[in-house]
Amino acid sequence: MSGDSLPPRHVVWTGQTDRGRVRKNNEDAFLGLLVSAQGVQHLGKTGTAATDSADLVFAVSDGMGGAMAGEFASKTAVEKITRLLPPLFRQRAAGLSPGFGEVLQEIFAEIHKALLYLGSCYEECSGMGATLSLVWITPGHLHFAHVGDSRIYYLPAGGTMRQITHDDTYVGWMYRNGQINEREAKTHPRRNVLQKALGAGHQFIDPQIGDVVLQPGDRFLLCSDGVTDGLYDERLAEILQSGQENPAAEVVRSGVESSGRDNATAVVLEIKS
Repeated sequence: MSGDSLPPRHVVWTGQTDRGRVRKNNEDAFLGLLVSAQGVQHLGKTGTAATDSADLVFAVSDGMGGAMAGEFASKTAVEKITRLLPPLFRQRAAGLSPGFGEVLQEIFAEIHKALLYLGSCYEECSGMGATLSLVWITPGHLHFAHVGDSRIYYLPAGGTMRQITHDDTYVGWMYRNGQINEREAKTHPRRNVLQKALGAGHQFIDPQIGDVVLQPGDRFLLCSDGVTDGLYDERLAEILQSGQENPAAEVVRSGVESSGRDNATAVVLEIKS
């Protein structure tokens, strides 16, 4: 295999969250994990890691449910990922695991079940739920799964940025089908009404699952709706292409400055050779 055909091996990441200018608490959560045969290691807000001996997992979750239930819901989602991944990694390394799609389905189903259980057992947790956008990076591939209206954007090396997840809202459906434009979607009175979320009394979930073949120079953005409430896609692409030392912090700062009505969270990933 020639050097040019080797899959990219490194990921550079930055992450940032802010409660915004209105909310009293932060119902968002983000996660970075390095998963290997030895177990799971929590990653800091910034760093670089190789993918040749370990997988990298990043996620953004936005909780809902009133009082402190939303904060509890998003934290439950990311903590559940941390517990579920090591045995699934070991099974996959031993060739015993199904494909990534089935593994991601299982993770989302377990989180959904846990949130429904907590919501049914504790009055203060009644109706709580969470969005979840998750990426799992292996040599040469990014696997993703998603429920809700947090987002994953993909900026290919030398290409145009696009949103690769679908907002699970009626407004998102209208935008994808060309019935409204981006400005109209941002100002629509029902833009935050979710048709699908983990927990929140939904009986069934069907996460969107996909895969991207990675190239050096590719970038990805995971973010909550507190970011996209104030920023258009064009502005997000500008920040990712600007060469900022901490692009996630700049995404969140710009989102809060432009809107600030909700918590804002971003994780930015850059793929290196």
